[in-house]
Amino acid sequence: MSEISDAIQDKCLAFGDRVIKLNDYLLKETANTKPTYKIVKGKRVYEKSVPVYLQSVSNLCNQLLRAGTSIGANNAEATNAVSRQDFRSKSYIALKEARESLYWIELLHRNSYIDDKQFCSIYADCEELVKILVARCKKLDAELNAGK
Repeated sequence: MSEISDAIQDKCLAFGDRVIKLNDYLLKETANTKPTYKIVKGKRVYEKSVPVYLQSVSNLCNQLLRAGTSIGANNAEATNAVSRQDFRSKSYIALKEARESLYWIELLHRNSYIDDKQFCSIYADCEELVKILVARCKKLDAELNAGK
């Protein structure tokens, strides 16, 4: 691999690490949330809000975990591509996964699963990966068009 490819892969791995840690943190925090209850006819009745909440955050986290870790996997495949076209295809898939990750991060923030500080930090890391991958894809397209 070239130095540039190594640097991109290092960024992908670091972002994947962050996604995994955020997933673990959010699931742990949500699981530790005490269920709400109300008193009905003198008896404590637990409401179903915690399991639904856990299910929602779990589903969002799973989507981010899949997309966020897929960026590095597809980038690794791109760097070991069998052809220039294969390299381009895998690079575009990595870019699509990075953009999808932005979406899941934004949803986690909009629904108050992550705070502003967490959002700004991980969103900025993901945006940086998107910019790097966009630049790579544009360069690949230019090379492909020049070769026609």
